[in-house]
Amino acid sequence: MAGKNVDIETFERMPAVKAVLVQSVPAIVAQLIALLYNWADTFFLARLNKPELVAATAIVLPLYLMLTAIGNLPGVGGGSQFSNHLGKRDYDGAQRVSSVAFWLGLSLAALCCFSFPLYGDGLLRLIGANERTLGPAREYAFWVITVGGVPVILNLVLANLVRAEGLARQASLCVSAGGILNCILDPLLMLPSLGNMGIVGAGIATAASNLLSVLWLLALLYRRRKTGMLNLSPGLLRYTRNHIGSISKVGFPSALQYMLTVVAVAALTRFVSQYATEATAALSIVKRLDYLPLYFSIGVSQGILPLLAYNHSAGNIARRDEVFRCGTLISVGFAVLCFVVYELWARQLGLLFTQEPTTVGYIVPFLRTQVIAMPFMAVGYPAIILFQAMEKTREALICSILRKGVVDIPLLFLMDALWPLYGCLWVQPIVDFTAMVVAVCFLRRILGRKR
Repeated sequence: MAGKNVDIETFERMPAVKAVLVQSVPAIVAQLIALLYNWADTFFLARLNKPELVAATAIVLPLYLMLTAIGNLPGVGGGSQFSNHLGKRDYDGAQRVSSVAFWLGLSLAALCCFSFPLYGDGLLRLIGANERTLGPAREYAFWVITVGGVPVILNLVLANLVRAEGLARQASLCVSAGGILNCILDPLLMLPSLGNMGIVGAGIATAASNLLSVLWLLALLYRRRKTGMLNLSPGLLRYTRNHIGSISKVGFPSALQYMLTVVAVAALTRFVSQYATEATAALSIVKRLDYLPLYFSIGVSQGILPLLAYNHSAGNIARRDEVFRCGTLISVGFAVLCFVVYELWARQLGLLFTQEPTTVGYIVPFLRTQVIAMPFMAVGYPAIILFQAMEKTREALICSILRKGVVDIPLLFLMDALWPLYGCLWVQPIVDFTAMVVAVCFLRRILGRKR
C-alpha cells in the first residue's frame, strides 16, 4: 500500500459538523444538478404545449428509477464496505471491494438495459401508457434506458466509491458536469426553433450527460491510480466470493427501496392516468418539484454514509452519532423550508413549467399534498443510511419497505375510492410518517443500547 493515501483528517479528526459539510455539500450539489436536468427535460417539453410528452416522461420515470435501484446495490453497498475496510485499516480489502462493486454494477447494467427492448412496451403499458403516450414514452425510454442506462448505473457506483474515499468534491464535479451538459443540450435538441427533436432530444441529452459523468469519473480514477485507494482491476475479481455477500447485504435495502419506489410511482401513475392526460402531466411536474427536498436529503445521506461506516467500524461511536445528528438536522431543516415555500407558492411554481390551465389546476392541490411527506422523509432516509452503515440490514429493510411499494399500494385503492384522484396524493404523507415513527423507534433502541 506504499504511496496510497487515505483521508484520515476528514474521517477522524475534523470537527463532525465540518466533516459532514465537507462530505455532504458536494453530494447535495451533484444531486441538485441531477434534479435540474430532470427539470430541464420537463420544462422544455412543456414549452411544446403537448401534455402527452410530459405525461410520457412521467410514465418512463419509474423505469428510470429502477436504474437507480440497480446501481444502489453495488454503489451503496460497495461504498459502505469500502469505508468500513478503511476504518479497520484493511486497505487490501478496500481495494478488492472497489473492484468487485464496479464489475458487479457493470454486469447488472448490461443485463438489464440491453434486454429492455424485449419487454419495454409491456412495462410501459402496465404503468399507464395509452394510445397518446405509448409512442413518445417508447422513444424516450430507448435513449434514457436502452442506450443511456449503463452510464446511469456506473455513474452511481463510481460516485459512491469516490465519495467513500473522501473525495466528495471530485465526485460532485464529475456528476455535475453531466448535469450541466444536459441543461445545455435540452434546448439545442428539443425546441422547434433549434434541433426540433422533441422528446427524442430530451432522451439523447440525458444519455449523453450520464456518459460524460462516467468518463470523467473514470479519468479521475486513472489519474489517481498510483496514489488513490480505489482499484478497478479485473484481476481482483478472484476475491468476488469474499466480498459480494457483504456488498449485497449492505446495498440491498437501498436497492429494494428504489425498486419499491418504482412500484409505488408506477402504481400512482397508473391510478392518475385513469382520469386525464393533463392530470398525468401535472403529476410529472409535481414529482420533479417534490424531488427537490428528496434529492437534498439523498445528497446529505450520500455524504455522511462514508463517515458513518468508517467511524462505526473504527469503534468511534460518539463521532458516528454526532455525524448522524448533524446530517439529519440539515436534511430536516431544508425539507421544512421546502414545505413552507411549496404550500405558499404552489401555483406560481407550477406556472414555471406550464401555462396550460387544466394542468396547472391539477398541479396546485397535488403539490400541496405531496410536500407534506417531506419532513418525515428527511428523518427516515438518513436513518436507513445509518442502519446500512452499521450493517443493521433488518432495520434498514423494514424502514425501506414501509416507505415504498408495500403499504402504499393497498392505500392507493382505499384513498382513491374514498376521494377519487386527489386521495391518491395523500398516500405518500401517510406512509412516510409511518416509516419515520418506526425508524425513530429503531434508533432509540439501537443507539440507546450503546450508552
